[in-house]
Amino acid sequence: MKILFVGDYSNYNRALSLALRRLGHEVTVASDGSRWMNTARDLDMSRPFKNKVGGLLLWAKLNTLLRSRLEGYDIVQINSPVFTALQPCRLRPLFDRLVKKNGAVYLTAMGTDTYYIDFCLSGALRYNEWRIGDQPSPLALAQPDELRRWQAPVLTDYTRYVYEHVKGVVSCLYEYHESCRRVVEPSRLAYAGIPIDTDSLSMAHGDEVPSRVKLFLGVHRDRMIEKGTDRMLAAARRVVERHPRACELVYVENRLYSEYIQLMRSSHVVLDQLYSYTPATNALLAMAQGLVVVSGAEPEYYDFIGETENRPIVNAIPDDEKLEAQLEEIVLHPERLPEQARRSREFVVKHNRDELVARRFLDFWARCR
Repeated sequence: MKILFVGDYSNYNRALSLALRRLGHEVTVASDGSRWMNTARDLDMSRPFKNKVGGLLLWAKLNTLLRSRLEGYDIVQINSPVFTALQPCRLRPLFDRLVKKNGAVYLTAMGTDTYYIDFCLSGALRYNEWRIGDQPSPLALAQPDELRRWQAPVLTDYTRYVYEHVKGVVSCLYEYHESCRRVVEPSRLAYAGIPIDTDSLSMAHGDEVPSRVKLFLGVHRDRMIEKGTDRMLAAARRVVERHPRACELVYVENRLYSEYIQLMRSSHVVLDQLYSYTPATNALLAMAQGLVVVSGAEPEYYDFIGETENRPIVNAIPDDEKLEAQLEEIVLHPERLPEQARRSREFVVKHNRDELVARRFLDFWARCR
């Protein structure tokens, strides 16, 4: 098949495209390179400037691409209703042309949209990036305008339009799937997970017990409150201060994707995020290399994917004292790391190997046309 991915987050569509190509399909990725990550793509959709001039230039580029490079595909998969950095009034005609000039258009639920915001605020989850219990989260308090933007009628109406006009929706995380279940009928919804090229990643440390545990935290500075990495950083620093001979902290900001992966590999424990029920790309990439991960790993997630035995992720929740105690337990018992590292890689190979995820997409496209 001839397949087009429009937009990308955290190298998701790029990784998926490589697996689909190995399975014999012709695949094109058009994206902005996941913004600061600068991930690989076949067609560039970057917005050159944040101002109106940048929007006009991107609009002109996309209209040219639509006439020459974004037509005639059997399958188009967009990564969000907001699949490029334009306003809804610009996005809708682009979306309509993708629908008109291609075979079947689908949506991947892999990021924030209006329906996901509604789900987060509904109380269906004990905590998320927008709400903790019955209280607004640090992100909601820090960025109230962002909430209002997603809930504005113009974006709400456009999001509804996209969901109604795609053939189906594929989710990549438990939370996104639960959000979609509220608005998408079961026959048009499937879970695929996040694709990880496990064959290209090997165990970083084997069976060695580290004499000094290296904690790793890599962040995008503007998203620390959203991910809870500000709280993870504070907890890790307190643990390192108490146990300087037992552990150290490597902290990096705003690194390119390729550089980031290399820096991560030198560590033993990766601190991922605080407000998620599930591990996402960063955590799964670390686990595939046999690194122990502190991330979202609630029982609901394991039950959702049918994993009853191997649950290797250190489940981080928004409780600073518990988080600090978890990190301290890790660094004071380095002898446990090799076994946990082995189980971490086994988990990703079983649930997120890229060709497995690719086949889930292929199966869904075949039955939902």
